Amino acid sequence: MAQPQVIRDFIVKENLSQNGKLAIIAVDTTEKANDQIRGNFLFSVNGFQQNLNFQDGVAVMADPVESSTFVFFKHKNLEDEVGKFYFIRKTDNGLSPYKVNGLTLVLLPLIILLVAYAFKRLLVVFVLIALVYGYLHFSKGLDLSQLFESFFFGLRGLF
Repeated sequence: MAQPQVIRDFIVKENLSQNGKLAIIAVDTTEKANDQIRGNFLFSVNGFQQNLNFQDGVAVMADPVESSTFVFFKHKNLEDEVGKFYFIRKTDNGLSPYKVNGLTLVLLPLIILLVAYAFKRLLVVFVLIALVYGYLHFSKGLDLSQLFESFFFGLRGLF
């Protein structure tokens, strides 16, 4: 009895003919091409359903990639589903797919927000210090030129 063909994992590369189209290659757990995969398999590409015809473990996307873009590929088997996110870079030499980790897409904006929050806090502290110095300058006779001069002398002492 023949077992049904299942794509458990895949990778994305540029088509060998370098015609601007992507090739989806069915692979095993060691990322070696599984050339026994043949037939039509349903994939979701950026949310659009496409029936891809696999021959010897390779299927070619119908439409060429016009410019650099992000693409999410998803395939659902009977028991599980596989999804991968790629950045496809288009150059004069062809296409270069780069796999993007989904965790990076969440952590990078969080890190940027954290840095922005820290910078905002730094700006608030800077404004408060400026207000204190302004108050001391006008009410207690502190001269800002003396303050900057002492700052530069302090910097010179560090080096």
